[in-house]
Amino acid sequence: MALNNKQRKPNSPFNFNLCITLFFVVLFTLPALFLLHTPTNTSICTTFSKSKAWSGDLRLAEFSWNKLDFFNHKQPPISLKIAVFSRKWPISTTPGGMERHAHTLHTALARRGHQVHVFTSPEGTPVTSDDNSHQADAPSSPHIHCHEGEPGRWRYNKAWEQFLEENQREPFDVVHSESVALPHWIARNLQNLAVSWHGIALESLQSSIFQDLALRHNEPMSPDFNYSVQGVIPKVLNEIRFFRNYAHHVAISDSCGEMLRDVYQIPSRRVHVIVNGVDEDDFREDLELGKQFRTQIGIPNNASLVLGVAGRLVKDKGHPLLYEAYSRLIHKHPNVYLIVAGSGPWANRYKDLGRQVLVLGSMDPSMLRAFYNAIDIFVNPTLRPQGLDLTLMEAMMSGKPLLASRFPSIKGTIVVDDEFGFMFSPNVESLLEALEAVVIEGKERLARRGKACREYANSMFTARKMALAYERLFLCIKKDAFCSYP
Repeated sequence: MALNNKQRKPNSPFNFNLCITLFFVVLFTLPALFLLHTPTNTSICTTFSKSKAWSGDLRLAEFSWNKLDFFNHKQPPISLKIAVFSRKWPISTTPGGMERHAHTLHTALARRGHQVHVFTSPEGTPVTSDDNSHQADAPSSPHIHCHEGEPGRWRYNKAWEQFLEENQREPFDVVHSESVALPHWIARNLQNLAVSWHGIALESLQSSIFQDLALRHNEPMSPDFNYSVQGVIPKVLNEIRFFRNYAHHVAISDSCGEMLRDVYQIPSRRVHVIVNGVDEDDFREDLELGKQFRTQIGIPNNASLVLGVAGRLVKDKGHPLLYEAYSRLIHKHPNVYLIVAGSGPWANRYKDLGRQVLVLGSMDPSMLRAFYNAIDIFVNPTLRPQGLDLTLMEAMMSGKPLLASRFPSIKGTIVVDDEFGFMFSPNVESLLEALEAVVIEGKERLARRGKACREYANSMFTARKMALAYERLFLCIKKDAFCSYP
């Protein structure tokens, strides 16, 4: 047999560069298309007005269920037994956004008379007992089942065993998985499953892009960027393949709902938009409380404007942008103050900016209420297009306008009217321009905007509105008759 000794030509640098160029063209085009695809304010308002008189099969509704009225002050027609899988539950630690959402939602459902069982990881001291479930003090609170193991470490297999044991006693009417608390191979087999997506891989890809674009012109591309992109592309493809097998998807923003329907190719009747809500008792307008808080933390009476930012002080929350833009702003406007509520790597950098910045650390809801009432406008410079920060809704519930990144999730669900505040592209120059506009407008005009924000938030973002929407979805899963609205 003859041997072919002809050497193979090495790959051409031109071909290699062409492949890389095409890859990034596709990579950057996807997010751009979604940004361009964001509905205009007019169409959103039109959809909102139409939903007031909407009727039909709820599974075909492509707008947020928060816009509909469910049962109002009536008790639910039947009591459901609900299983909830959540990686964490705010028992003893300062909770993140997803844990706070889960706690608010399922506490409200328990108060409505439903039997809620939460399967989660242990907090505080390690759990070693076989009997590791407990119920909160109030009889109308969720039953909490903490699996054994290390505090904060989620072990779905242990939680699944607890679920099966409880399900044998009395079958659950519906199973609710917070994001990927249950792995696909289990979740896809549950016909009574509703999974809430607080972020999907395609949105994570956008987040990586915006974080790298936020670098200064002389900063090199992050070495982790290529690695993260290589990892997320297969994840997007895998999600598109297996998401279609889930019985019901809950998107927490209108843009996420569009992605699940249009890109992930999930039938519309299995995608439901229900926006997160916040406890209306914890977040409300209280001007006197705000004045007291300003005095307590040392904001002078002659402050021309007070900005506020809250959450984890990390890069992907946009703090490099706010730090740079605000440091430039105070050279021209030294009486503009910034209150920072949160902890993280950027805390010390903010402190270095001088007396105009007050870094207060993490806060519980009672302290956050005072924080929101003490500021004139809330700033959210996030570089994460996925999900919706609860801080946006908390600020609006407290009667404060917003200064937020122009992402489809925020523009299409939160800042749906120009009266609600200002939006900026996720870069320093755009944020600085928006900050200048806020300063020029002044606190009196901002206060009028805040009233419009509170009115809208009360119609959309309360814990009650969220709980009633989820309740109706769970009833619909239980029995088709409840899928017809009104």
